[in-house]
Amino acid sequence: MRESKTAGPAPGVRMEALTIRSEHLDREVSADLYLPALPVSPSSLSLLLVNDGQDLPAMGFGSILERLYRREAIRPILCVGIHAGMDRRNEYGTAGIPDHLGRGAKAAHYTDFIFGELLPEIRQRMGTLHFREKAFCGFSLGGLMALDIVWNHPQEFRHVGVFSGSLWWRSRALDDGYDESRDRIMHDRIRTGEAAPWLRFFLQAGLLDETADRNGNGVIDSVDDMRDLILELEAKGYTHGRDIHYLELPDGRHDVHTWGRAFPEFLRWAFGA
Repeated sequence: MRESKTAGPAPGVRMEALTIRSEHLDREVSADLYLPALPVSPSSLSLLLVNDGQDLPAMGFGSILERLYRREAIRPILCVGIHAGMDRRNEYGTAGIPDHLGRGAKAAHYTDFIFGELLPEIRQRMGTLHFREKAFCGFSLGGLMALDIVWNHPQEFRHVGVFSGSLWWRSRALDDGYDESRDRIMHDRIRTGEAAPWLRFFLQAGLLDETADRNGNGVIDSVDDMRDLILELEAKGYTHGRDIHYLELPDGRHDVHTWGRAFPEFLRWAFGA
């Protein structure tokens, strides 16, 4: 059972609301659709999926898009802000590999929702099987989930954006013999996986994301984890500039305001006109 309704648009941006009854997640999933206000051929649209899409209104996402369209800085995008559910810490994670506390146990179900329910609904709604390009992004744990989906399904996507990603996601507790060279799940997944040469990675971290420094090297964990992820990607043959764009904000915090500041750069990077 699906329903949709028109929401209040920002100037230059048309918004719609979408609700899908997901069999994979056994709940209703809400999403906000941001479309260009002017008519656009569906096949000329790029598609951007955003985890934790409920945070987009707080960052003024419609206004961000409108400013970029007005400057002709980006191509037309259909942005789908997917609202997180009440069981976010189980639905987001790394599919098939829960963390050491068992969190992320439903990440595979969330992945199935994306491919089995959300994308078919969007294609039917827009009347097209193909988009110009497809990207996935997210914030914090939602960023980890976006990266996991894109890495494991590169045939569907070209770009991924990870904002303050929860790359600490680990298979072993810190006081249980934790070894960062093997126990960070996403790093290991990239290390042991097969690289798709067309993928491009936008990675953002803030020097004020947190205060934890588990290895005592003077660099907070979120930045350490992001820099180490870049090393794993480089070991797979990806390069800075061409494939990897890293934005490290000295005053960046783990919050919607910081991600809103970074988002225009991501949009220009992924969908620049």
